[in-house]
Amino acid sequence: MSDRQVEISIDGNDVTVNEGATLLDACREHNIETPTLCYLENLTPVNACRVCVVELEGSRTLVPACSRQAEPGMKIQTDSERVRHSRKLVLELLASSVDMSLANDEIQGFMKRYDAEPEKFGKTAPASAEGERDRRRTGHHHAPDGATAETVAQPVKIHDEMYVRDYSRCILCYKCVEACGVDAQNSFAISAAGRGFDARISTEFNTRLDDSACVYCGNCIGVCPTGALMFKPEHDHREAGTWDEASQSVTRTVCSYCGVGCNLELRVQDNEIVRVTSPTDHDVTDGHLCIKGRFGWQFVQNR
Repeated sequence: MSDRQVEISIDGNDVTVNEGATLLDACREHNIETPTLCYLENLTPVNACRVCVVELEGSRTLVPACSRQAEPGMKIQTDSERVRHSRKLVLELLASSVDMSLANDEIQGFMKRYDAEPEKFGKTAPASAEGERDRRRTGHHHAPDGATAETVAQPVKIHDEMYVRDYSRCILCYKCVEACGVDAQNSFAISAAGRGFDARISTEFNTRLDDSACVYCGNCIGVCPTGALMFKPEHDHREAGTWDEASQSVTRTVCSYCGVGCNLELRVQDNEIVRVTSPTDHDVTDGHLCIKGRFGWQFVQNR
C-alpha cells in the first residue's frame, strides 16, 4: 500500500486514505461499520458474500467494499436504502437455506441490524431431536406445514477425533478454501464443487478427509464463521447438551512443540481444553497453526 493519499467521499464526508486501500479499509479507518461474511484480514478477498457492498456514484451496480480500491473523487454511500435492502436480502436468503443457529456473534448482530426475516423464504422451524436426526439422515429440513424446504442440509461428516464437517451450516464464504490454499497451508485439500443448488465445499472427488491432501492443520476451523467446521470435542459437547461457552475461560500461551513461537488461545471448560485457536493479529501465526498446535494438547489432560 502506497504512502500517497487519495481523497474520497463516504456518506457525504470527505476523507483521505492511502492509495491502494480498499473501500472497506477506508470505512474501517474512519469507524464506519461495514458488515462482511467472506472477508478476513489474513485472507485474500474472494468477493463471495456481497454483504459488504456499497453504493458508488456513477456505478450501475453496487460494488464490493472488500476488494474495490479507493480512487480519487469517489463518492460512496454505505447505508443507503439500496445498500441496506441488498444486505438484508443476502442475509435472509442465506439464513433461509442453511442452519445459522451456531453462526458467530458478528453474523447474528448483522441479522438484527438489518432486520433480516429469513422466514419469508421458507425458513424451517427449529428442529426437534427427532427432526434433527431425520435432517442429518435425509439431508432435508421440514417446514412447519410439512412441506420440505430446499436446503443444503446433509449428514454430518465425522471421520476422526479432530474435527467434524456439517455442511448444512455452510454459507460458502470460501474462508476455509483460502486458508487451505495459498493464504496459509498450501494443501489445497478442499475446494468449491458443483454449481447452483449443488454448490458445496468438498474434498477432491468427494473422498474421505483422511484420504485427501488434508494435513489436519485445522486452519479451516479457525476461519469458519458458522460452525460448519468444528472441533470434535465441541461437537460432542453440543450433542450431549453440555457445551457452555459462557463458562469457558481463555488462556493465551506459547506452543511448546517447536521454537517458532506460535501463540495459542486455550479455551477451557470444566478444567478441560475444548478448543484451541490463535489470534489473527499475532505476527507469527496470523491466526494459523499446524496440526500440533491446533490438536496436540491431549497430553495436558492425561494426568
